[in-house]
Amino acid sequence: MCALAKDIGIDLGTASVLVYVKGRGVILNEPSVVAIDKNTGRLLKVGSDAQAMLGRTPGNIVAIRPLREGVISDYDMTERMLKEFIHKVAGGVQMMKPRVIICVPSGITEVEERAVVDAGIQAGARKVYLIEEPVAAAIGAGIDIAKPDGHMVVDIGGGTSDIAVISLSGVVESTSIKVAGDQFNESIVKYMRRKHNILIGERTAELMKMEIGCVFPKEEEQTIEIKGRCLMTGLPKTVSVSSTEMMEAFEEPVERILEAVHGVLERTPPELVADISNNGIVMTGGGSLVDGFDKLITARTGIHTVVAEDAISCVAEGTGKSLEWISSMQDGTVNLSRRKQMN
Repeated sequence: MCALAKDIGIDLGTASVLVYVKGRGVILNEPSVVAIDKNTGRLLKVGSDAQAMLGRTPGNIVAIRPLREGVISDYDMTERMLKEFIHKVAGGVQMMKPRVIICVPSGITEVEERAVVDAGIQAGARKVYLIEEPVAAAIGAGIDIAKPDGHMVVDIGGGTSDIAVISLSGVVESTSIKVAGDQFNESIVKYMRRKHNILIGERTAELMKMEIGCVFPKEEEQTIEIKGRCLMTGLPKTVSVSSTEMMEAFEEPVERILEAVHGVLERTPPELVADISNNGIVMTGGGSLVDGFDKLITARTGIHTVVAEDAISCVAEGTGKSLEWISSMQDGTVNLSRRKQMN
């Protein structure tokens, strides 16, 4: 069955890939993981099927994350993963290749930008356009970015945290730091090794972050039983971990994100800072769901902070909504302000 190509928006994240199809919304949300046979180079599994293999594969199978810290670390695997996902959402035989908008961190270099565009073209896109994550996150969170009104967005993903002040459809001031969800997981692994002499895997750390992770004191202390390998005996060991310990484990990455927020506010023009004080700060991305993050930023900045309604898919939703302007965008556009100049 032949079908006309639909425009597609892709949130190409370090932890997961979300795909938005025009007219249908977000129809795919899969982990950014691929599993390949080392001997033949054959792609075995993509997404959640491949993630289930992480840390559990035999010698000839390797499960890898082709994106690190918000950018492509394995070009070939990213291209193959994108091809699978585009094919999955497009379905059937298409007469035309789709036009695709891909989300990128605000601090991306020209070389990294080119790699994303090339990977998209090789994966089957007719044309690839880029949009900055904070801009997409703001659109997805329902902010009207076209007004001359300052809004601050803190997008904490898997590999990067993007903090930006947006006004008149463009980024006025921003920073992108490579401290986000993955670093939270690493902090838990290091903490468990240092404090409890126990070695745990990435998936266990992710579970702990989601179950009892917090960055602001909880009203009620929570605990979780964790199994890992004892570093002294090499045998399995079970320990009980509390939410207060999680605050201790997260201290370093959280401080770096707070410093970045302060830095952007310091560089923002006074008029826009006044706007942000009135409008508040909006948090998006999976990392913003760590318990108490909004309360901590409110306490440190004095500016009311909220987590967007659907924080995880905000960027994908915003990328999808920006498909409406795709005809007036330039290839490789990373800032919607250029759209204003073209109109």
